[in-house]
Amino acid sequence: MKTSPKITPETVPRSARPGLVLACVSACTVLVISLVAAINLAVPMIAASELRPDSAELLWIVDAYIVVFACLVIPGGAAGDRFGRKGMLLTGLVTFAVGAAVSAVSVTVPVMLIGRVLTGLGAALVLPNGLAVLVHATAPERRGRALALWAAVTGVAGIVGNIGGGALMSVGSWRSLFVAIVPIALLCGLWVLLAAPRSGRHSRSLDPAGTALFVAAIVALLVGIIEGPARGWGSAVVLIAFAFSVVLGVLWVVVELRVAHPLLDPRLFRIPLLRSAALGMLVMFFGNFGLFYLNASILQYGRGYSVLQAGLGVFPLTLPVMFGSRYVPELAKRIGVPATLSAAFLATGAGLFGLSTATEQPYPVYAIWLVVIGVGITLGLPCLTAEITAALPAEQAGVAGGLQSATRELGSALGVAVVGTALTASFTHGLPASVRAHDPVPRTIAEALTAAPAQHAEIVGAFASGAGTALRVASIVTLVAGAVAVAGAVRSGTRRRG
Repeated sequence: MKTSPKITPETVPRSARPGLVLACVSACTVLVISLVAAINLAVPMIAASELRPDSAELLWIVDAYIVVFACLVIPGGAAGDRFGRKGMLLTGLVTFAVGAAVSAVSVTVPVMLIGRVLTGLGAALVLPNGLAVLVHATAPERRGRALALWAAVTGVAGIVGNIGGGALMSVGSWRSLFVAIVPIALLCGLWVLLAAPRSGRHSRSLDPAGTALFVAAIVALLVGIIEGPARGWGSAVVLIAFAFSVVLGVLWVVVELRVAHPLLDPRLFRIPLLRSAALGMLVMFFGNFGLFYLNASILQYGRGYSVLQAGLGVFPLTLPVMFGSRYVPELAKRIGVPATLSAAFLATGAGLFGLSTATEQPYPVYAIWLVVIGVGITLGLPCLTAEITAALPAEQAGVAGGLQSATRELGSALGVAVVGTALTASFTHGLPASVRAHDPVPRTIAEALTAAPAQHAEIVGAFASGAGTALRVASIVTLVAGAVAVAGAVRSGTRRRG
């Protein structure tokens, strides 16, 4: 009987070495997550461009990518489990490049949205399958550290998007951002082809009915949130959207409980560890990407920064992530996950509230609050990533990766929608009466400045006030929902000890 040769570190192919795989997967992760932040930096330029989007269209330009990303990331992970994670990762990177190319050449909002949807589809294939490739390429004893480093990369990715996007758009228009993405995505694909190992496949249903219901429920929810300020919270469109979201969500649960192989079994959320960690991940990204949506406009309109200065303006947030992430796993072991997460949500909520008071204060004050938020990211992401991964067996790595990505991106989408909605409502209410007298009432700062350029100071002041209100909303939601997530972590820890 022929036996396989013994595998040692020296005989493992270079493409299977965990360090190289970690670097490759991290590069792909930075690419798809950084675009979430970079598009926020481009919001002022897109608002004033020939596309002429209104406030709701502007939110959809940002959220179309995130919504598709969030809703399809679990199916993307399941597709990788069934058809091969490396192949799905490569497919995602190519789709991502195609979507960026469509966005780059768009001349109308609908075409732009098509491009954003395609990039979201590509990202939904990249993120969970990249993580699954990493999990299967890393020995169990090294997996915790690898996941912590990967989580740190996801925290830094938003800053990379701000700084890299700012540098690109400082020498070109918002289109230069999408043009640059195309070759980067293709180069990442080549790296994956050469470096990433293949892993085993599992026969899994892709559950098209459950996927369609989940996507429809999330889109209906966001339609209600985004259209509320423009149409009125009591309007038929908004009320019907919220009603459809509830009905479709219930139908999704019913369908998933009845199918033989659900894409995401709702019964998994009976696991306290998984439930609290998923909520915590959603809350963390809700606050942080709500901030990213506002930050570029605050710095560019409120402080007169260039797009590159605005990108660099959030750099203080990365300092705790870069220098503190490596110590978080050991800290969590010493003081416990609940205590670590409590500090994370407290820092994030306090930082957002502090920023709401610093929109018109000197930049050093603004930077200090960014550092506080960075501390929250540093403490929260490694713990939450490890908790979600630990709650499911290794053969469900695709589901674990998909769930992590879904909660991240759903939190980001909700953060952008809620914070953007709060900004629009407060901003329009604070505009001078003469500007509100225009028909239609300007709902973005670009529209208001075009309608009444002589009232620049008053309009910018209304925007700063609206941004402060939106940040306070984000702070309150983060603190309250974070407390719920921590309470769940305490209960799950008690049950495990019991």
